[in-house]
Amino acid sequence: MTTANGTDESVPADAAPGPDRPVVELRGAGKSYGNIRALHGVDLAVHPGKVTCVLGDNGAGKSTLIKIVSGLHQHTEGEVLVDGEPVRFTTPREALDRGIATVYQDLATVPLMPVWRNFFLGSEMTKGPWPVRRLDIPRMKRTADEELRNMGIVLDDLEQPIGTLSGGQRQCVAIARAVYFGARVLILDEPTAALGVKQSGVVLKYIAAARDRGLGVIFITHNPHHAYMVGDHFSVLRLGTLELSAERSEISLEELTNHMAGGAELAALKHELAQVRGVDVEELPEADELQAPVKASTAPPEGTP
Repeated sequence: MTTANGTDESVPADAAPGPDRPVVELRGAGKSYGNIRALHGVDLAVHPGKVTCVLGDNGAGKSTLIKIVSGLHQHTEGEVLVDGEPVRFTTPREALDRGIATVYQDLATVPLMPVWRNFFLGSEMTKGPWPVRRLDIPRMKRTADEELRNMGIVLDDLEQPIGTLSGGQRQCVAIARAVYFGARVLILDEPTAALGVKQSGVVLKYIAAARDRGLGVIFITHNPHHAYMVGDHFSVLRLGTLELSAERSEISLEELTNHMAGGAELAALKHELAQVRGVDVEELPEADELQAPVKASTAPPEGTP
């Protein structure tokens, strides 16, 4: 792991997750705001080298899930485990110290600053003795260029304001920055939501690159087509609960799209919709066709010692 001052800090051997051990795991996790239950009974496991896609419509609970894992909010029910150890983050810094980095839609960048300054924003490299330490600009430029190239991002001029880059390029810089600063789990908050087809493809390419480098990725999206391109596991939230949890081999793109689009509700209303002119109910799936596998909670049943 590379720390903010540029030094290497390896993850202890006993804390490093194996291929079958999740880095981050939620067991029956939930969050209530007073009498409002925003999330309830959610199970989620994030493994190294895999992309876990969390899908859901507006109000499904995706943002609450992000806030719990990233340390912005605390869960009020269930458990959150990191490397098998129960945790309760009180700040995002605590989550970041455990290798959990979040890239939000606003990317936390300063548009008028150069690319290399944004890469090290808040964690600048310095040189010289105290109290006359100064920014180590050549080293920051060199490091930023190397890390971006390692992710397959080649920029002709790191001095250009990051605001002049395309939306997809800015997303990729944010991803490379999180990887460099030691992220083991990368949470991406709808990175393709405001992008066109080509730029979305660029971002998906770098999500796959992060996975290939051994990171566990949580890809938050409402686009099942984007999710299916890079996803290894799919979790669909609806009204704060987990409606679907399935491996890629267990579900097709069509089934995932039906769940995401509320196919179960449409199937239940098939008879009523048949009375409406202009609605082709023959294309709607039957309710029993939408029964996809849902993983059982790994928590022991109540009453178990």
